[in-house]
Amino acid sequence: MIGNDAEGNQVRELHYVFPTGSGNIESRSNMTKRGFLPTQVAARVAVANDKTRENGKTIIVQAKYGGMHSLRHFYASWLINRPQDGGLAPPPKVIQERLGHSSIVMTMGVYGHLFPHGDDADEMAAAERALLG
Repeated sequence: MIGNDAEGNQVRELHYVFPTGSGNIESRSNMTKRGFLPTQVAARVAVANDKTRENGKTIIVQAKYGGMHSLRHFYASWLINRPQDGGLAPPPKVIQERLGHSSIVMTMGVYGHLFPHGDDADEMAAAERALLG
């Protein structure tokens, strides 16, 4: 024990990353409601609308990936983007391993649309000229 909180409850020192005020494990739903959703609203990736619940709390309208899982999608897109666009751009196999996917097929199936691709008309025309003269 390390002491008592303002209400006199014992506080334990357990070295949690997201502890409650009394040093216990914070629930995911509380972390989401008290920290993550307000952060998303401040970052303008989610919107607090003008409706409130019966208890007076503001209803948060979330983005497509509004929960903690959105951090995974952010990380994946950050890996995939080119360095000049603010990303890291390691080889796709490295991305697959970092995301813990069992195969590159899964990585490309979920995130393939994010990989850079350009207009390949010039390359196709050059290949056609090389083959057909």
